[in-house]
Amino acid sequence: MSWEPHTVVTEEYLDPGPVAALTALLGSGAPAVGPGDPLPPLWHWAALARWPAADEIGPDGHPRRGGFLPPVELPRRMFAGGEVSFEAPLVVGSAVRREATVSAVTLKRGRSGELVVVVVEITLTGPDGVVAVRERQDLIYRAAAAAPVAVPAAAVSDPVGVPLLRHGPGDWELRTDPTVLMRFSAATANAHRIHYDRPYATGVEGYPALVVHGPLTTLALAETLRVDHPGPPVLLRHRNLAPIFCGDPVRLRRTRPETLPETSPGIAPAAPRGTGT
Repeated sequence: MSWEPHTVVTEEYLDPGPVAALTALLGSGAPAVGPGDPLPPLWHWAALARWPAADEIGPDGHPRRGGFLPPVELPRRMFAGGEVSFEAPLVVGSAVRREATVSAVTLKRGRSGELVVVVVEITLTGPDGVVAVRERQDLIYRAAAAAPVAVPAAAVSDPVGVPLLRHGPGDWELRTDPTVLMRFSAATANAHRIHYDRPYATGVEGYPALVVHGPLTTLALAETLRVDHPGPPVLLRHRNLAPIFCGDPVRLRRTRPETLPETSPGIAPAAPRGTGT
């Protein structure tokens, strides 16, 4: 298939509906966000999420490759990290201009074999013409496991309740169950089957269980700072190093002393563990 990178420009709406859904899901204790309020860091992943047409969906639940994204044949798609700079506020319920382009496609060989790294650059501009957000997303495509993982049937467990549990300043816990993953998928229009279809996740892509979304772990880290260090951030770098599976215990901790003045914007911790898109 012939494919060339191209820029996609759309006029979008910062939808209060997914914002309300994310507020209800996280339950972090931060102030509720509604129309007219500044959008919290990374919440554009929900506010600008859009469902593709049903006939555009590929076997993994994502839109078929070969349109905006290159026609990579490796089946495992992972959100590997990126960088987001926040230059001006976005307001819930307002219009935004979104420009997205694939800036690099690189074939590499890692310890687990061949992989393809796709870099996507995104710019969000507010209705006043001022650039509000510049983002780089790093996507990785890998081969599936050599043989599907043999796993026992999942035990029925009680819901975790509120996913984000605060133990103290800079010390949080992220808890997941299938309902949490389903609700985050719905809020961010993410139909990737590894997050809700256990037979597919284990039998086709070779994971031992449902995979926690990489964006969920990253957004959870940013949300902890929204509670502990209110104030607009400037820059967030994140890198996902290994998968988190549904039900895994996850602790979110600030591991270095705060070196910025109290009036300085917060910077979210880097390198959460988790890879699902």
